[in-house]
Amino acid sequence: MNRRHFIKNSSIFIAGYGIFKNELVDLMKFIKSTRKKIGNKKFAWGVASAAYQIEGSPSSDGKGLSIWDIFSHKKGKIKNAANGDIAVDFYHRYPEDIDLIKQMNMNAFRFSLSWSRIMPNGTGKLNQKGLDYYQQVIDKSLEKGIEPWITLYHWDLPQLLEDKGGWTNRDIIGWFSEYVDICTRTFGDKVKKWIVLNEPMTFTGLGYYSGYHAPGKKGLRNFLPAVHHAALCQSEGGRIARGNVQNGDIGTAFSFSHVKPINKSEINIKASQRVDAIINRMFIEPSLGLGYPFDTVPSLRRMEKYFRPGDEAKLKFDFDFHGVQYYFRVVSKFSLIPPILFARDIPPEKRDAIVNSIGLEVFPKGLYKVLKKVWQYEGVKKIVITECGVCFDDKIEFGSIHDKARLDYLKETIAYTTKAIENGIDINGYFVWSLTDTFEWSEGYGPRFGLVYIDYNNLNRNIKDSGLWFKDFLK
Repeated sequence: MNRRHFIKNSSIFIAGYGIFKNELVDLMKFIKSTRKKIGNKKFAWGVASAAYQIEGSPSSDGKGLSIWDIFSHKKGKIKNAANGDIAVDFYHRYPEDIDLIKQMNMNAFRFSLSWSRIMPNGTGKLNQKGLDYYQQVIDKSLEKGIEPWITLYHWDLPQLLEDKGGWTNRDIIGWFSEYVDICTRTFGDKVKKWIVLNEPMTFTGLGYYSGYHAPGKKGLRNFLPAVHHAALCQSEGGRIARGNVQNGDIGTAFSFSHVKPINKSEINIKASQRVDAIINRMFIEPSLGLGYPFDTVPSLRRMEKYFRPGDEAKLKFDFDFHGVQYYFRVVSKFSLIPPILFARDIPPEKRDAIVNSIGLEVFPKGLYKVLKKVWQYEGVKKIVITECGVCFDDKIEFGSIHDKARLDYLKETIAYTTKAIENGIDINGYFVWSLTDTFEWSEGYGPRFGLVYIDYNNLNRNIKDSGLWFKDFLK
């Protein structure tokens, strides 16, 4: 379905929470309602980004190559043969982009550090120019009254470490620990908000099982050790960060999808439970001391061959917050393929569902369902929505970008966020993905998620209507 169809059917958003009437938003009423439910608590309103997706300059100032620098140049891996060599040139234009965050009245900026920009070889020698660069980004943010939230790992593993096995090599626990120690000791005096891993299920599943993302490995023999080592690094990184950052707020960020069966038949309900176990439970439950979801997907027990004595205890860490990242719903049914899950999702177009520009279902109510599910875990102390967004085919029209579909989606998910807070869920922030349009991994530059439009011919920035709405909403 195209964008026009989406806007035509935007009334589905109105039904979700009842704030909006006749598709016209009473801005002041919405602001008053939201603020009343959030109350006077300190709340992070921000935008999120990732180093490889925005920085460019893959070899500048001593930076080493990452797996995405290599993978994106392999034939057929990225749509339209795109790569992140330039991206949106945040490396040189960060002052302009941070000014845009300030213009939109955001009080928080989530960005990731490039491991290979700081440690070109992955371990050992530091790149002082890389450290200086991130210090400048931090200082510029603080100068503008914007709190930096740093993600330690957002998928761009140094290629020299991948050459040694990457996440399939247990030595990565030591490599990652060294990297986290350097970063948190260097920047921890000014940065108090830390996210250890971004969506570990995504980078292990797409990078080490399906091969759709870097480094392009496939199969269980790569996926299972990668999962276990990433889960161990997640908790070990948390321990190191807490030890180094005085008064730090240490979390990690998980991708979640609302999963439901195609119908109420037992075989499809169990299939849906297996899908949920893989994409939603795989990493949060070990961090809470619950172990991997072997009970629901017995085939995952093959992972135990990679265990060493004491691993079960090392998987657990008491995070200060859990990051929730939500984009789409999954509707599943029983299937003989793939053999581990015995389940598959039903494509949105076969369900006549509204989709975004990359074919994923647009279902804002799923955020509320995911928030309720995460909050039910004992040990989850507070939640931050570390990513929420949607992509459409934005166009410049007489110098403006009228992204009504995105704006409706963001209003609706904010409404569900306030509803969750009203119902007792401790939510401390909402980060839009993303600040600007970016390089979207294997999808290239086609999908546009940003509040700021990027003209890829000249890299000019232009705040979309959605970003201008936030400027008023947060004023």
